[in-house]
Amino acid sequence: MGSLSLNFDTTPEGNLSRYLQEIRQFPMLEFEEEGRLSRKWRDSADNDAAHRLVTSHLRLVAKIAMGYRGYGLPVGELISEGNVGMMQAINRFDPEKGFRLSTYAMWWIRAAIQEYILHSWSLVKMGTTAAQKKLFFNLRKLKGQIQAFEEGDMTPEHTTEIATRLKVPETEVVNMNRRMAGADHSLNAPLNLDGEGDGQWQDWLEDQNDSQEVVYAENEILGQRRELLADALEGLSGRESHILEERRLKDNPTTLEDLSQQYGISRERVRQIEVRAFEKVKKSVRSAVIHQQFNC
Repeated sequence: MGSLSLNFDTTPEGNLSRYLQEIRQFPMLEFEEEGRLSRKWRDSADNDAAHRLVTSHLRLVAKIAMGYRGYGLPVGELISEGNVGMMQAINRFDPEKGFRLSTYAMWWIRAAIQEYILHSWSLVKMGTTAAQKKLFFNLRKLKGQIQAFEEGDMTPEHTTEIATRLKVPETEVVNMNRRMAGADHSLNAPLNLDGEGDGQWQDWLEDQNDSQEVVYAENEILGQRRELLADALEGLSGRESHILEERRLKDNPTTLEDLSQQYGISRERVRQIEVRAFEKVKKSVRSAVIHQQFNC
């Protein structure tokens, strides 16, 4: 299937009411027609077919986008992101599965809109895991259902109930509620509300990072250690070096079983070679460090 990139004027900019009226002119597709157009796009990248598939579902996109109006973002932008999700769905839709395109596409539409909300809600990313995203998009609704309208932190009872319903820790409920209740503030804002004076909030921020001198020294030491390790590895045989690297220097070490099959030896023999190679490296590095100290 080709990459879907259509040039039709369906971007809901300007008058939203006019846009909603205009998209009603596009007819809904029958099941057989939808399948035929989907196959034409899949098999021959027919843009006319894709155009009809998208435009026939613009009302679905708008309906889903309207459900996210409570997040303070322009509905037109939400619809635009939903249209992007709709086109992604058409790119991946398989008409042979027997489902309607709308059933499949609604997941892509929601995902595109939710991702846009998460990135637009705050300068600080609101959620990264699936559980955090679920919490973000359900917290407001659940607070309304249990009538948790209090300002600031929720009561412990409300926090426990929401955490139980969404199966997340109570601390995450508290943190998300605080983040959603707080607005972003510019670090360039003046300290005085009247704008007088030269001070800004960023002037009071303390850099917790190490100084440039410390970073330079640490990098120099790290470079020296890498050179010592490289020199020590050169003193090993090819098999010793490979086994040590696979077992000690990789983020995901190779198992003894895999190495034993690779070399045609027992797992215990692989372990012995690993230990012997490691001892050789330690001895070589230690000798090199002592030699450097005496020659300083």
